[in-house]
Amino acid sequence: MIYSSSTTAVPEVGTVPRHVAIIMDGNGRWATKRFLPRVAGHVKGADAVRGVVETCLERGVEYLTLFAFSSENWRRPEEEVSMLMRLFVTMLEREVVKMHANDIRLKVVGDLSRFNEQLQTLIANAERKTARNTRLTVTICANYGGRWDIMQAVNKMTVEAAANGQPAGQAYTEEQLAPHLAMAYAPEPDLFIRTGGEQRISNFLLWQLAYTELFFTETFWPDFNDECLDAAIASYQQRERRFGRTSAQLTEKTN
Repeated sequence: MIYSSSTTAVPEVGTVPRHVAIIMDGNGRWATKRFLPRVAGHVKGADAVRGVVETCLERGVEYLTLFAFSSENWRRPEEEVSMLMRLFVTMLEREVVKMHANDIRLKVVGDLSRFNEQLQTLIANAERKTARNTRLTVTICANYGGRWDIMQAVNKMTVEAAANGQPAGQAYTEEQLAPHLAMAYAPEPDLFIRTGGEQRISNFLLWQLAYTELFFTETFWPDFNDECLDAAIASYQQRERRFGRTSAQLTEKTN
């Protein structure tokens, strides 16, 4: 199923966000604050992922998207990048069986060609094993960037249009582009969360966050727990989601 854009159709709004997207920031600073190596923060952050997945299952969230490694993160120290790759492998080896048992589908999106063969194989096997699960879809964005996503979608769209005989130079539409976005299988996020105190999007889901409610917290990711997620959801529940309409129109619709 391909979901429509919030700029072309008004999505259904529920009390619980259907799709939560998170930038998991602050692992390194969490470790530094405790006089630990940065790797300790990333390991602790992996534990936080497990907790948030469990809480999303309990709260009825259908899609959880986690920004694990951006296309810009290759600029980090080589030792840290290498450790993150090993941690990714370990998580896939250990967690996929548990996810499958809990009816969780795993997706990994991004330019995966830069990862080594072992990691690419683990990702493919994990996606294949969990493909039919429906309770919760967990997407890991790895070597992902919002601008990369839009450009790869544009490239695929133009190739498809040419193959279908569309004349060069003819205008394209959102409906033509949407199926080629990396997360076309998921509705746009209702709630975006960034931990660690920074208040920016950092090239994450640039197309998809057009009408998403934003929540920023000072809490470092390793300390983010069920209470923190509930606080973000509570904030979301206080928002008036108009999608270009007026408050009066929303009142008329509910009466």
